[in-house]
Amino acid sequence: MNKKIVVTGGAGFIGSAIIKHLKSEGHEIFVIDNLSFGNRNFIDVGDDHFFNEDILDREKMESVITTVDPEWVIHLAAIHFIPYCNEHPFEAANINIQGTINVYDACKKLPNLERLFFASTAAVYPICDDAVSEEHRLCPLDVYGLSKLTGERLSREFHLETGVPTIICRFFNAFGPNETNPHLIPEIQQQINSGKRTIQLGNLEPKRDFIHTYDMARAVISLLKSDIQFDVFNLGRGIEYSVREIVEAFERELGEEISIEQDPDRMRKTDRMHLLANVSKLKSAIGWEPEWNIDQGVKTLIDK
Repeated sequence: MNKKIVVTGGAGFIGSAIIKHLKSEGHEIFVIDNLSFGNRNFIDVGDDHFFNEDILDREKMESVITTVDPEWVIHLAAIHFIPYCNEHPFEAANINIQGTINVYDACKKLPNLERLFFASTAAVYPICDDAVSEEHRLCPLDVYGLSKLTGERLSREFHLETGVPTIICRFFNAFGPNETNPHLIPEIQQQINSGKRTIQLGNLEPKRDFIHTYDMARAVISLLKSDIQFDVFNLGRGIEYSVREIVEAFERELGEEISIEQDPDRMRKTDRMHLLANVSKLKSAIGWEPEWNIDQGVKTLIDK
């Protein structure tokens, strides 16, 4: 059965992938996005279904969300880029926490709300050399992780207060089309597509769990369709890749060698060496398996 769905932050990187999959299933999508990081051209929704609004505007959130009266709400809107969050801690905390409160308070007034989804992050975990499960202790290292952990607590309280089934997903390192933040893969993509074969990067040692946004979208939608009342899931691929392995994937697709130069201005002063998801809980809950590997994903990012 088709649903009426509100997606906050829907014009962003991950939101645009989720909306593409939702529309393919025939759902009616309404998007709230102030376009500070998103792009209106990323999503195929009519102007009457798009609201260029800020989640910090409490009155607007109540007006838009209660007027639409959705059955599902997918809350993605946030400031995500960790260096930006660290440089602007009040702005990041305000948007990610107060904005979430505003969205949830509006959702509490909905008579037909069936599901709430909250996008959290792997940044809630401390440094760990092994794959982390959802039961791992939580200890954010930065403002972004702390703000998202607060969002998880707000989501739990929302569920306890309203009884509305609520899903929390801790996103690991997403990659795919429409990235708007200068993370590793889009940095490589931009330099490669500009013709460079000697590229400048920052920290080279860390390994990350990169998952394609199309795989993320399938998982999110499957969780929303499930009968889960409340739970928390990791969403990664369960495979760790080094910076060099990512560059090698670009080399394979190009058929050319790529050299790396370290740029001191791109170096993070502190960085965890590993961030890997244990996704067994997610796979068991919904029967999900990732389909896009690094090479397949990189192929979609190269201009030929």
